[in-house]
Order: sequence, then C-alpha cells, then structure tokens
Amino acid sequence: MASGSADGNATLKRCLGVLRDARNDSEQLAALLLVTKAVRAGEVDAKTRRQIFDAIGFTFPNRLLSSRQPPAGCPEHTFRALGLTLLACFCTDPELAGHSQILNKIPIFNDILVSPCDPDSASMIDDVYQCLSAVMATARGPRELVTKGTVSALCQAYVNCSYGSDRALALLLGLLAVAEAKCWQRDAPHLLAVLSKLSGDFLRAEDMTKFELCDILPHFIPLSPPLTEDSQGCECLHRLYTGLADILGSKLSQSQRDPALKLAACLVQACGSEWIPAGSAGSKFLALLVNLACVEVRLTLEEPDPVEAEGKKEVVTACYVLMEMGIQECLREEKPLLEEVQKMQLMRIMEEAFGAVMFYLRQVKQEELQDPFIFASVRILGAWMAEETSALKQEICELLPFLVRYAKKLFKEGSTAASLPQPELVSTEGSGLPQDALRFLLPGFCHLTAEDRPRDILISEGAPALLCEYFLQQWEVLTTEPGSLAPLTSAEMSLQTACGIFLNLVVTAPDLIRQDKTFSSLMDMLLKSLPLLLPQKDHLVLAANIATLGLMMARLLASSAVLQGTQSAKEFFRAAIRFLSEAHTAQADPGSDGLAVAVSPAYVHAWADVRELWFLGMQALAGCVPLFPGLPHAVLEARWLEGLSELLTRVAPASVDFELVAAFQGVLVELVGASKACRDALLAHRGGEWANLYGMAALEQCLSEP
Repeated sequence: MASGSADGNATLKRCLGVLRDARNDSEQLAALLLVTKAVRAGEVDAKTRRQIFDAIGFTFPNRLLSSRQPPAGCPEHTFRALGLTLLACFCTDPELAGHSQILNKIPIFNDILVSPCDPDSASMIDDVYQCLSAVMATARGPRELVTKGTVSALCQAYVNCSYGSDRALALLLGLLAVAEAKCWQRDAPHLLAVLSKLSGDFLRAEDMTKFELCDILPHFIPLSPPLTEDSQGCECLHRLYTGLADILGSKLSQSQRDPALKLAACLVQACGSEWIPAGSAGSKFLALLVNLACVEVRLTLEEPDPVEAEGKKEVVTACYVLMEMGIQECLREEKPLLEEVQKMQLMRIMEEAFGAVMFYLRQVKQEELQDPFIFASVRILGAWMAEETSALKQEICELLPFLVRYAKKLFKEGSTAASLPQPELVSTEGSGLPQDALRFLLPGFCHLTAEDRPRDILISEGAPALLCEYFLQQWEVLTTEPGSLAPLTSAEMSLQTACGIFLNLVVTAPDLIRQDKTFSSLMDMLLKSLPLLLPQKDHLVLAANIATLGLMMARLLASSAVLQGTQSAKEFFRAAIRFLSEAHTAQADPGSDGLAVAVSPAYVHAWADVRELWFLGMQALAGCVPLFPGLPHAVLEARWLEGLSELLTRVAPASVDFELVAAFQGVLVELVGASKACRDALLAHRGGEWANLYGMAALEQCLSEP
C-alpha cells in the first residue's frame, strides 16, 4: 500500500513539472489530465495536494469551469469535470475549502446537482458532493450554502432520486442541524417536498427501513411554520400518523420502539395533538402513545442507578414531551380527543410515572446538576405540579427543598446548558440563554403556597427571596428584550404567575412580607412598573396583577421608606386608581330602553383573567385609604367620584350586581371617613340618593352624619 502511494506521488511530481514547463494550453491540459488521473487513482498526501494548488491556483480551474468548448472527440463536460476534480482535490485542505474562490462556486455546484445526469456525469457529481461536504465543515460554509441555494438543490436531487441522492440527504441533515430556521425560511416548499417523499416511504415501508426513517424524519419536521397550515403538510402528517399507529400497535423491540417514540414527540412539539385525528382510532392511539411513554419512563428511572442508563436519556426526554401532551389532553374540555374513562386511566398511569421522576430526582448528586436531563425532568415535573397538586403531595413536599435549591443554583449561576435532544426543552436556536427552571416551577409553587405544609417548606428554603429576585430579573427581560412590551411572552407569563404566589403570601404569611427586606425591593419595583405598564393595552392582565399586589403589599409596608410620600408611590397610586376606576361603563341595555352597567371595552378581552384581581384590588385600596393620607386627594384628582356618581345615576340599578355594589361601597366608606373633601364631593353629586337606591347602608350612614 505504501509503495503504491509513493508511486502515485512520484507520478504527480512529474506531472507538476510538466505543468510548470508547459508552453501552451494544449500542453497544460495534457499535463492536467495526468494530474487529475493521478488524483483519482489514489490518495494524495497533504503536502502534494498543496503543491498541486501552488502550481495551478484557482485561475486554471476557473477557466475550465467557464469554458464551453471541449477538445475534439471529448465528452461535452470534459473541461468542467477536470475543473471540479481539481476543486475537489483542493477542498480536502480545510483552509482552501473555506476560500472565497471555492464559496463563489456554490451556484455552479448547485446547477450540476439539479441538471439531468448521464453516465459521464457521475464523477462530476461525486466531486460536487466532496466539495459541498468540505464547505459544510468550514466556519462560514453552512451559512454560504443556505444563502446561495444549496438546500433547494439538495432537496431536488433527493426527491428526483438523482445519482448520489443519499449524500444529498446526509448534507441536508447537516444543514438542518445547524440552521433549521433559516433553511425553512428560505426553502420551505423544497423541504416540504422532501418530507412528502420521506413520509410516503415511511408509510409504505414494511422492513427495517421504517425504523431507520424514524431517526431521519424528525430533522424535516419544522417547529415553525406549523405543518398544519399547509395542505401538503397535513397530508405528510396523516401519513406519519398512520405509519406510527402501525408501528406502535405492533410488538416491538426496544431498538424499534425508541425511534418511534422520538418521532412522535417531535410531531407533538411541532403540532401539539393536531396531527392525531379525532374519533375512536385517534383517541386510542393518543392513549397508547402516552401509556407507552409512561411505561418507558418508569422502566428507566426506577432502576437502582438510573444514571447508568445514559443512552436512554434522549428517549426519556421524548417521553416527557408525550406525557406533557397527555396532561394537556386530560385537562382539555373543548373538543377533547380523549373520553372521560381514558382520561381517568391516563391520569393514574401518569401519576405512577411522575412518582418515578421524583424517585430519580431524589438521587441526583451535586455534581450532576448541570446535566440537561435533570432540567428536562424538573421541567416535566413542573408541568404536572401546575395541573395536578392533589396527587403525590407527600412526595412533592419531600422534593421541594431540592427543587428550590436547583432553581436557585441555575438562577444564580445563569448556567448555559448543553442542547437537549428535543428543541422545546431547550433555549431557542442560537440564543444561548441560561436554563430557567423557575419558569416551569412557578405555576406549581403558586398552588403550593396556598397550602400550609408546602408553603412552610418553601419559606424555610428561601423561595420567597429567590422569587423576588427572579421577579426583578424577569421585569428587566420584559422591558429590555427586542420588541419589549410586545404581546405575551414567557417573561410576562412568569411575572403574572409570580404575582399569584406573592398574593398568596400576602394573605397567608403577612409577617414574612413585613420582615423580609427583599419585599421592600419588590415593592419599589411595583411602584415604578405599574405607571409604565398600564398605558400598554396588551398588558392589562399583568397590570392588574401588579396593581392588586402593590395595593395589598402597601397595606403591610405602609411605614416603608419607599411608600412615605415618594414620587414613585404617588404615581403608583394614581395608576392603580386609574386601573380600578376605568373598568366599568354604561351601555345600552338590550332588554330595555335604558342603560346598564358593563365592563369597559378596553377590559372586555381580558376580564375573565382580571375580574377577581379587580375586586381584590378594590378591597386593598379600601384598606390603604386610612394608611395613606394622600390617597383621597388622588381619587379627587382623578375625578373618580364624579364619574362613579354619573355611572350609578344613569344605569338601571338592577344591572349592578350585589358584589359590585359592595366593592364600590367598601372604597367609598373609607374615603368619606378619611376625607371631608370626598364626602362633600359625593354629597354634591347626589351621593345620598344613589347610596339609598343601591342599598349602600354603610355609605348612606356615613354621608348623613354631621
């Protein structure tokens, strides 16, 4: 073997000498034919390759590629084939593969891939794939390939079953792995054509090819735009559903089941449960899918040392995705895919699987905390805790110290974790954001802080202080990220849920709010954020949370420096009064010729989420009036009393329910008791009359006292 290689290099050196001494193109071409023949005949070492480049450079291959006249008696593509062979030789040098003279040939490579192929073209196509593979391995290569149209060319080569189509597929997989979003953005129709072919092959396959395709298909399922928006995409999804139903309904080995579960999880991430048809067959398939996922999780995580099952982490992570879909489908009320009996059965099965997840997390060692699989396990447990708090209560309480410490570690360190197999379980492409465990634990914590034992554990582990810091950080994210204060983001959802936790603590642990200094920092931020947030019409729910939480905390922290006559406190109370005062209006009553009280148009879209907070805010404002002497003046300045008087005198009393009457009366009684100016303003607007009309006995009495 060594002797053959030495002979090849000797031949090349002679050819290079001829090239250097050539007096015209004919002599140079003859020498070049010998060079390319030697290159194709065997391996060429790196030093000799470089000598070839130094002797020829890019100029001569460029001329060959652009020449349209082959020598007499030679095939049409002779020059182009020679040029490509030289470029393929050069590309084996990584430095040359990333050279601009190679990158600017990408359109030529693409053209060759999509041109009709004859037997004489095979070696050219081999050289093109060698060049493209080499370019792909460079730093700039993938971006250049995507922007210069290679994805489209590779898709066409694969769909048309052209020579080398298996290499086209391999290159497509590589490009999608590093630039999925950009590929779909530029070449969605061509990628969809590939998915159509793959899904058709998947449906028809009756051998191991079916399971091999389970590994390939996830790379061609985009998260955005959803396949359900396109008729061809919907057809692909139906084929994949039918193929998976066929696989998972059969007796499988583990090596066959695992890729099928991963493909199903990928479809769930891309399309939710929309790819599963309604009806008996679809509901049975969905139940089977979740059942298999739960069994897989238990089999893996209930092992004495589950960490040893390193190779299983990817499939268990996929099973977590399927379990999360199971939770959502069990809770779904509109057009459910599952029947009630199926829901009850699945909830029991999932409860056992979550017991296994907690068993696994209890064994996690400190040095393993950076493992992305730990994050995936915490995340899915958070999804369960958010919806199902009655089951496994004892186990959850035992695990809470670990969950708080884990979330605190990630938050404090801002650790960037390695990519997980499933895109939904990791930060988005290229963002490099730290993993946010708290985001997924907040809903569960919100339920748990309403109960004595878990709340005591959370407090003893320092969760409230951590949540205050997290709240401040998420507000920063919301207001500084691109398109800040745009429609709902994960940061805004986290802020809303954190407000729910703090509201629970205000009611159940008021001494904690008074004593923990971090709540003074939180109060300061609430004061400053509400005036910024309230004018943003898309953020009414968050504004309602912050207004209500701020008013309730203000009752407990009235003596705090941040609330003692500061400008931010004045602006907060003005904004809170605006939020409360503008929630109701008079509108035509369909049942009569008169007017009825109604939710203001700006509040209607969010009223289901805001209503309870509004009533709580009214109670909190009433409690604040005796504690903050400036509040009555702020109410007068907002002309709320005049507006409320006008509203209640114009509408039919029957249209104002008792709860609303009680809310208005609670605030008005406190204002009248604290401020002669407020009393006078109400009397000037016939307050005594409408207080009597609406049965506001306490207010009527306050107004009648001298």
